[in-house]
Amino acid sequence: MAGSMMFLTFKEAAAAGPYDETPMLPPAVDPQLHLSRNDRVQPFHLVCGKDCVLVQMSGRGKVRFAEGGVRYFRLEPGDFVYVPAGMPHRIEPDTESVQYRYKAREAGLEAVAWFCTACEAPLWRLTFDTAITVPQEAYADACAAFNADAARRTCRSCGAVHPAVEFPGERWRQIAKDIRAAGAR
Repeated sequence: MAGSMMFLTFKEAAAAGPYDETPMLPPAVDPQLHLSRNDRVQPFHLVCGKDCVLVQMSGRGKVRFAEGGVRYFRLEPGDFVYVPAGMPHRIEPDTESVQYRYKAREAGLEAVAWFCTACEAPLWRLTFDTAITVPQEAYADACAAFNADAARRTCRSCGAVHPAVEFPGERWRQIAKDIRAAGAR
């Protein structure tokens, strides 16, 4: 974790992984800046309780929305995408991508959610309070729970059964430990 007001984005990104969402600024700074280097589709839709902004630093892809009139935005270097509070969204890189997410320091409730790829109905959601749970812990716990229970992966609307998701559980758990050790929680 950088934790400094000055750092080199691409130097820090070289050590980052998929959907790390590593806080980059000192813990008291609001809004907080989170860094990820993504090379695969996000394993879930993220639902932020407060507005956030995605910034595409390198690479190309999409941010896909599970609801609403606009279903996706293309992402290219230099793009900023505003994500309204409560909007389930998922990043789908076409190439390896470096991204920032501007998020409120006190982000409140968040959730990870899955939607049916066949009919778009909600499959399962885990909501957590960021004042209690470090998001990366919730990401790992939710993905493990989703994978462990076929009922959570089965659509109640159309019956489609979804495969388990690939996720960097141990990496997310280490990031959560680092965040706690830095005093951000």
